[in-house]
Amino acid sequence: MSESIEEARAALRARQGSGARYDAPAAPARQLDWARRGTAYFARLLNELSDRDLDAPSALPGLSRRHIIAHIGYHARLISEMVAWARTGQLGPFPEAAQVSTSDVVLGASLPSRALRHLFDHSGVHLNVEWRDLSDAGWDASVEDAAGRRVTLRDTPEIRARALWLHAVDLAAGGRFADMPPDFIDPLIRYYAAAYTGRPFSLSFSDRPEPLVVGNAPEIAVTGRAADIAQWLCGRGVRGLQVAGGVLPEEPRSTLGLIGPLPVELQISSPTESGSS
Repeated sequence: MSESIEEARAALRARQGSGARYDAPAAPARQLDWARRGTAYFARLLNELSDRDLDAPSALPGLSRRHIIAHIGYHARLISEMVAWARTGQLGPFPEAAQVSTSDVVLGASLPSRALRHLFDHSGVHLNVEWRDLSDAGWDASVEDAAGRRVTLRDTPEIRARALWLHAVDLAAGGRFADMPPDFIDPLIRYYAAAYTGRPFSLSFSDRPEPLVVGNAPEIAVTGRAADIAQWLCGRGVRGLQVAGGVLPEEPRSTLGLIGPLPVELQISSPTESGSS
């Protein structure tokens, strides 16, 4: 029988002793678990790619694997800076928008392979430290960014988890929705269903007890496994779905909340490094 998150945390404390850093008791343990498992999953896929493999196209049109890795690295750095801004009591809004800029993604994609890998590794470690430095009260703090959007720190682990697990699929290196934690799939479906603005539809899950209705008076019914429904809702392709009452509604934007479209002249623009393997 698998142990619960609480049991795993207790076992970790027993192994590491009182001198180690731990999450605050009121930290969002389950969402942090999703993000940390996503980090490990993305890292495994990345480590299986050679430096030359990084130049190949990703599953997102016009973007290389380098763009995906760069976005994940700068995404962690951005969240770290926002958490630190709130934790240290800085006054006024955070001086940037709460979204990785296109220029950062393009810059990161041009880094040498070793530097790009280090960006992913080090930014993830830094973010984990920032989360572990938050007190119980700190987790309920929020940050307003330069665009006026307010982000609660308690939401940042789930925001990070979405980026990691979806971009693990976008790497086109074997990442699958079926590998995502089952208890993460459900809020992922709710998040993307809430953002959908097309024709109304209902969702029935072959491996979940409760249906989900998106929009008013839906005529279209979509049935399938939760992971396959999540894959379609997130704009990552269609597989294993049954549709009744009409045609499967158009997929939502494939890069919602992750990477905006790059200018054509910057797509797949990273030079291939000589001598890489």
